[in-house]
Amino acid sequence: MMKSFLFLMIFLVVALAGNFNKDFDITWGDGRAKILENGQLLTLSLDKTSGSGFRSKNQYLFGKIDLKIKLVPGNSAGTVTTYYLSSIGSSHDEIDFEFLGNLSGDPYILHTNVFTQGKGNREQQFYLWFDPTKDFHTYTILWNPQSIIFSVDGTPIRQFKNLEASGIPYPKNQPMWIYSSLWNADDWATRGGLVKTDWSKAPFIASYRNYNAQACVWSSSSSSSCTSNSSTGNSWLSESLDSTGQSRIKWVQSNYMIYNYCTDTKRFPQGFPPECSLN
Repeated sequence: MMKSFLFLMIFLVVALAGNFNKDFDITWGDGRAKILENGQLLTLSLDKTSGSGFRSKNQYLFGKIDLKIKLVPGNSAGTVTTYYLSSIGSSHDEIDFEFLGNLSGDPYILHTNVFTQGKGNREQQFYLWFDPTKDFHTYTILWNPQSIIFSVDGTPIRQFKNLEASGIPYPKNQPMWIYSSLWNADDWATRGGLVKTDWSKAPFIASYRNYNAQACVWSSSSSSSCTSNSSTGNSWLSESLDSTGQSRIKWVQSNYMIYNYCTDTKRFPQGFPPECSLN
């Protein structure tokens, strides 16, 4: 047991600086995804025939994952760029960033969701306080035993706490891969599907840099994975929002949140999900 634990801790230390050639596999797109600049840049492309995507070579059980993304510029209506963690199976866990494209001049919508044991329906959506197509910006998923925190350029925008003590499932047992994709979703993505993809603007391209993972790499041959007390040198495992972070998340949600499932009375006429009053 101890050998397995130490084995995973070694991986925890080395899985920090990322290289797309070393850390990811292009999973679909028939050549539309490209790894460039000796593994430092990755681009996904979408045309009328197909989109594209990639997945991490490793699975992780808890981590702090940073990825710099520059989204599809111009008229991106109908397109969706995703960056998420997910396990597999009907009872999967999942932590989502999805970027819903829009007409030129209109803001992107940042869509977030958390699935536990196959159940999602926890959507929160935001506008961003910058143009995400002009430059690269850092999107971070912090997933530790205490909470999941979504951040943009270091500013937290959403937190999902571990509320198992209140009977609410929390993702903590299923290792997840890192995924990203660029695909056409013009049946729902822009104004509920009213605005369709303009294929004369294709190919649509999203770009990625500076992948970084401070994370516990899952090994099927090991009987243990890292826990909240696994190493004093990995502060992200116990990281939580301090008073500044709590103020920032309130600022974002007051000024930039455009949808919150926890306030959707039409959707939940019998009462909001229990985590809404506790998160």
